[in-house]
Amino acid sequence: MIEIRQKDTGLLLRAVTAETLEGINLRHADLCGADLHGAHLASANLEDADLTGADLAEADLTGAVLDNAILRDANLEGADLEESTLAGADLEHANLHEAILAEADLHDANLEGADLQGADLVGADLHHADLRHADLRGADLESAALIGADLHDATLNEDDLADAVLGEFDPETGEDEDEVEDEDRLTG
Repeated sequence: MIEIRQKDTGLLLRAVTAETLEGINLRHADLCGADLHGAHLASANLEDADLTGADLAEADLTGAVLDNAILRDANLEGADLEESTLAGADLEHANLHEAILAEADLHDANLEGADLQGADLVGADLHHADLRHADLRGADLESAALIGADLHDATLNEDDLADAVLGEFDPETGEDEDEVEDEDRLTG
């Protein structure tokens, strides 16, 4: 049996009769403030779960489904979210310092004020993501799709965006339709 407890009070949030949390279905679960530090949640279904303020530092969430999950103020430092789906997830002010988000689907995600310093976002889908006030210094954005993403007041170096995809090429006009709009987002 695995017990999931609230990190500050120790209150039992959920008891799981399993030896591992890998592949577990916690869809719609209320796990606010849960202590899941280092938990093995690969391929878990956490769609629409409330993980506000949860400690998921160094957790294995590879291939996990976190679509529309609430992860406000969650600690995901060093967590492995490679190939996870976080479409529409709310990660406002989340700590994703040095998290692995390679090939993750973060389209329409709210990452306002998130700490993404040193994060691996190689090939991540950040279409229309809200990255206002996010800290992206040192993040690896190679091949990351940032088309339509809001980067107003985000902290990053222009070099960090050198290999990111900021717009789509329109073969009819020969122009990058989103280029001006995305540059405006950078200067905010």
